[in-house]
Amino acid sequence: MPVYNELATLDSAVKEVLNVDYPCEIELIIVDDGSTDGTRDLYPAITSSDSRVVLELHDRNRGKGAAIRTAARIATGDYVIMCDADLEYSPAEIPALLAPVVAGDAEVVYGSRTFGSHNAYSYLYVLGNHAVTTCANLLFNCYLSDLETCFKLIPADLYRKLRVRSAGFGMEAEITGKLLRRGIRPYEVPISYKARSREAGKKLTWRDGVEAVLILARERFTPRLTQ
Repeated sequence: MPVYNELATLDSAVKEVLNVDYPCEIELIIVDDGSTDGTRDLYPAITSSDSRVVLELHDRNRGKGAAIRTAARIATGDYVIMCDADLEYSPAEIPALLAPVVAGDAEVVYGSRTFGSHNAYSYLYVLGNHAVTTCANLLFNCYLSDLETCFKLIPADLYRKLRVRSAGFGMEAEITGKLLRRGIRPYEVPISYKARSREAGKKLTWRDGVEAVLILARERFTPRLTQ
């Protein structure tokens, strides 16, 4: 769980993750990426209330990709899944991503969002998401419905081998590009989604969409030996 200035939602997000009835043991690795809004004052109570919580603090804001990289490095489980602290995604649906893995039908699973008037605050945001996903489909001759989804379930060893370098939101495109280059097509399952507005703390911008397209192109056309 990457965290940056999520004072209003962190406590609820952590409780939701920990209260899910998982079919396996889990650990919740929280990486605070330099929060300055008082979020860090919540950690003593959070870490003391459940032994499954592992906390790592960044001394400054390095970006979501850097926070996920830190979490993957110290994770002890067989699989990793990203879960933001902003309550846009429902942790209760994480077992749905585990189901295809348990059944032996998938190695990598994405939670695919369906956007509608009740869960998309901006048409431009949805359009940008579709545009980035379409670029990936064209570049790699595949079909994904939601590249930018936060819910990506990936074997921990595989994630580390991807050596994701993007420090910010571009890590979503880099993960997908590197998976597709290896011939790994993510298995998609439908999930719910509740987007928050810019005023409520939404951090993604159009610049992140442009960066995502450039990253996808780099992953598609850069010779494999240089990666």
